[in-house]
Amino acid sequence: MLGYLIVSIVAYLIGSISFSVIISKKMAGFDVREKGSGNAGATNMLRSVGKKAAVLTLLGDALKGVVAILFAIIVGAIAKDLDKALLVQLAGIFVVVGHTFPIFFGFKGGKGVATSLGVLLMTNWQIGLICLVFALVLMALTRMVSMGSVGAAILFPILVLFIRTNYTISEGSSYLIYSIILALIVAFNHRANIQRILNGTENKLSFKK
Repeated sequence: MLGYLIVSIVAYLIGSISFSVIISKKMAGFDVREKGSGNAGATNMLRSVGKKAAVLTLLGDALKGVVAILFAIIVGAIAKDLDKALLVQLAGIFVVVGHTFPIFFGFKGGKGVATSLGVLLMTNWQIGLICLVFALVLMALTRMVSMGSVGAAILFPILVLFIRTNYTISEGSSYLIYSIILALIVAFNHRANIQRILNGTENKLSFKK
């Protein structure tokens, strides 16, 4: 039980490192949460700080997911009596929760998309790549980052139902509830975007800039 708790807490603390806030203060002299949409994520960084800052934020946030899963794998290798798949799943969920509600930054974070991508790629690289391509295609077609993000989140549990190989730990069936929880977290974080999409007022990216 202690091992599961440790993995959950460490993953949450890793997720709580808000790269967008750190980078925006370093590069632009302000907290990105005070600009644009007020979100601590790569999209708002792109609009409020610039491309370089957005790329660094994207990579940093995705890396949090990778590190959290790696930590869970290491703990699972050391503690032989623990359910290794459950450790990975707890790490994946809590690192995204930490990103959304970071304890180090007033519990006001991002929407968890980049961190979820890191988690997905570590959980199952095949599913991660499919979701990434699907998200990019949706973004290109609609020019809405939120559309691609929510679409990929919904696709994740659907893929888990059909893809049972290439998992870091265990096989696919045990990951279904985990995938649904992650999808719900990302969808919940995009609830305002979903409402704007339905109203036809969602912000769109300009690929010319």
